[in-house]
Amino acid sequence: MLQVEKAQILLNDVRVFARHGVFPQERIDGGWFRVSLVIDYPLALAIESDDVADTLNYAEVFDLVVEEMKQPSNLIEHAAGRIVRRLLNTFPLITAIEIILTKENPPMGGDTKGASVRLSVKNGKN
Repeated sequence: MLQVEKAQILLNDVRVFARHGVFPQERIDGGWFRVSLVIDYPLALAIESDDVADTLNYAEVFDLVVEEMKQPSNLIEHAAGRIVRRLLNTFPLITAIEIILTKENPPMGGDTKGASVRLSVKNGKN
């Protein structure tokens, strides 16, 4: 068996239409957001078994992210925290998560590709 020093599953730039924002118009019109995740997860067994039951199913992670993004929040910080909490509660073998949540067109009166929040969280249960 391989001696895996660090194992991670990455989900990159999940693009979701959502209604997050402080201003009422943001809640009405909505906008596009991107979510990227780096999830520390024990993968040694899956490397050997080639069985999806031995890994973190990234399709399930994707579905959870989309579901959480559908719930409006004033702040992207809050939405990111909600996603992390739900992932940790749903998949207890996760040892750490980094999330980057980007609002593609924030109402700032300037030209930008987005405004983001990044959280790095360790699972306190492990």
